[in-house]
Amino acid sequence: MATPRHHAPLADLVEELLAGEGPLPIVAAGDPVLRRGTERFEGQLDPALLARFVEALRVTMHAAPGVGLAAPQVGVPLRIAVIEDPAPVPDEIRVARGRVPQPFRVLVNPSYAAVGTARAAFFEGCLSVPGWQAVVARHAEVRLTGEDERGRAVDEVFSGWPARIVQHETDHLDGTLYLDRAEPRSLSSARAMAERWAQPTPAEAARSLGFDLP
Repeated sequence: MATPRHHAPLADLVEELLAGEGPLPIVAAGDPVLRRGTERFEGQLDPALLARFVEALRVTMHAAPGVGLAAPQVGVPLRIAVIEDPAPVPDEIRVARGRVPQPFRVLVNPSYAAVGTARAAFFEGCLSVPGWQAVVARHAEVRLTGEDERGRAVDEVFSGWPARIVQHETDHLDGTLYLDRAEPRSLSSARAMAERWAQPTPAEAARSLGFDLP
């Protein structure tokens, strides 16, 4: 079956991106593609091109490095994201943040809903906002629905740090950056994070910078 004509521009865009070598360029905050939201994936890329695009997202995420990357972050307004977290952190941080390893996953047309009312607040960063982090209170547990790259249904509950990752990446697909949900007084440079706020929780940052935690 031929690709519908209105899908061609996105396929052409992805082909153009993949024509280069190495990781894809990551779009920085201020680019409209990060704010416009995305199209549901409905076959705009044929299976071979989709597989190549997913691999490019994986390579780019690893090179950054990051634990997630959404298609708009490389300039493609499609509802696709990838996540992976080897979680190479000390036990103290693992326990405090609920950060456990996540295998490589492709999220296609994802959406999430809170499970319960609990929220967790931690510093969070973004590959599209390099050099900065801020505290974001997010749902502690979410139900994620959507598909994988093969079109198989996904319906899974995530908690702890994995829940934060899927919320962050799904938000990208709706044109939302983590800064939209952040505590403004917590905004910290990478240097301040390294020198002052590397603790497992942001409790000391909250006391010193003057903001409340949930």
